[in-house]
Amino acid sequence: MAAPRQPLSLAEVEAGSENERLGVARDSMLRNPLILKAELGKPQRNCYTLPGFDFSYGLYIHRTDGGVPEAIGHWNTVKPRTASVQKMPRDFITMNRGALKAGYTTAHEFNLYYKAKDIRCKDDEYSRFKRSPPKVPADFTYGITARPCTPFFDLLQHKYKELWMEQQRALTAALRAEKKKKDKVRETRTTFLRKHPQPAKEESFWHLPRLEKVGPHLSTFPDRDARKKAFSASH
Repeated sequence: MAAPRQPLSLAEVEAGSENERLGVARDSMLRNPLILKAELGKPQRNCYTLPGFDFSYGLYIHRTDGGVPEAIGHWNTVKPRTASVQKMPRDFITMNRGALKAGYTTAHEFNLYYKAKDIRCKDDEYSRFKRSPPKVPADFTYGITARPCTPFFDLLQHKYKELWMEQQRALTAALRAEKKKKDKVRETRTTFLRKHPQPAKEESFWHLPRLEKVGPHLSTFPDRDARKKAFSASH
């Protein structure tokens, strides 16, 4: 492995080279990647000072196991974790029953009874699954049901296209019917009377009530036949 090229120094700069500096020259000029020029036929130099070959890059972690001697001397075993005991909830049904049997009736007496006799639910009773396991049929299959097979005959016969066309035709007919209802002009009284005119009333002139025809108060004819004979002679 070739050694990494260290940053260029002023002692290495030759006259007429790419990085020759006139006037006051400083080492910092040769460590700036924006100023440093590439040398002809040579790889690019690193402008940073790199550590030696014995330097380990990354995070160094000290060994804590002791290696083979410590493994032979004594065996490190993992201690089992103690399972945390779950605190079961209070069994208020049993405590309330006991408080009533003892003759307690008020809330204060119930609270004192709870403190004196702290009855907890049992593990088997608290488990709802153990108390009432689900009733599953013997031939019940767990998991997701399989997807139905693809209807290839319907696809080949363009059945879905025909169904879609029928739906579009029905939708178009419904829209046209609705548009006709909206476009229909509502009839007014004038248009209705034009189509169905009222019967013409017979003209009757107005007369004074006293000139209306009034029946005779006296009848001077001896009988009806004499009256008709007299009217027939004058008319």
